Amino acid sequence: MIETATISVNDIKKGPRPPDGEGSVQVQLDPSVKIGNAKVFAIYGKGGIGKSTTSSNLSAAFSRLGKRVLQIGCDPKHDSTFTLTKKMLPTVIDVLETVDFHAEELRVEDFVFEGYNGVMCVEAGGPPAGTGCGGYVVGQTVKLLKEHHLLEDTDVVIFDVLGDVVCGGFAAPLQHADRALIVTANDFDSIFAMNRIVQAIGAKSKNYNVRLGGVIVNRSDDTDQVDKFNAVTGLKNMAHFPMLDEIRKSRLQKCTMFELEATPAVKAVQDEYMRLAAALWAGTDPLPSVPMKDRDIFDLLGFD
Repeated sequence: MIETATISVNDIKKGPRPPDGEGSVQVQLDPSVKIGNAKVFAIYGKGGIGKSTTSSNLSAAFSRLGKRVLQIGCDPKHDSTFTLTKKMLPTVIDVLETVDFHAEELRVEDFVFEGYNGVMCVEAGGPPAGTGCGGYVVGQTVKLLKEHHLLEDTDVVIFDVLGDVVCGGFAAPLQHADRALIVTANDFDSIFAMNRIVQAIGAKSKNYNVRLGGVIVNRSDDTDQVDKFNAVTGLKNMAHFPMLDEIRKSRLQKCTMFELEATPAVKAVQDEYMRLAAALWAGTDPLPSVPMKDRDIFDLLGFD
């Protein structure tokens, strides 16, 4: 029922708050549906940069710190959690469709699955291609989790969000997050996408509690280009993962980095994830969300 899974202009709440971004019409989630006391992180970055690998290993690291973790994949590919669960999970939209979108008929086990070291996993999915809004999907997922009291006993929630931020719908997890983390590589395209994400976080921070937490440099042996961008924008690197074949192989083997043989290279990655999880749990100072102009990024990085 595609009609049920879409949001029309009439469904968008236009309350007294100003728009999140200049000239924008944003999907605003029900303000009464709050996640609760958990620390909430939203992971963003250029498509294919390794957000799901990063999110899953970070979830695993939090769990190894003894935290109760929930990871929510926000991508129609629904592959965010398969290294944690060893399988592709049905999405919230899939299971809602089986009950004709009568959410009260769903059981917890229909859409929440336990993965590595007790990490609870949910795949929100997405609307049918070319229709609907990702914001609806995120909103329905959080509402279901809240109704089934699954957020009350959770310490950490991680939203793994697809690709570049191109609309308010897929920026919706920022309305729930305390900190947004950006995964990037040490190249122009990834940094250009990061700049757009900084814009989105800045827009959402006008009306919500989300703030920039930091940058995770992934699939890169060097960080010089990211460092240039950070120096101008005030961002900071929180973690750095090199171009390591074992990380790629962990996805193929459907496992987290913590399940691989602890060679020196693998152990270094495990330690970096544990350090990152510990730092995030301890709390990070919010970073400024002042993006660069597109032309300025070209001047900064494009003409060496």
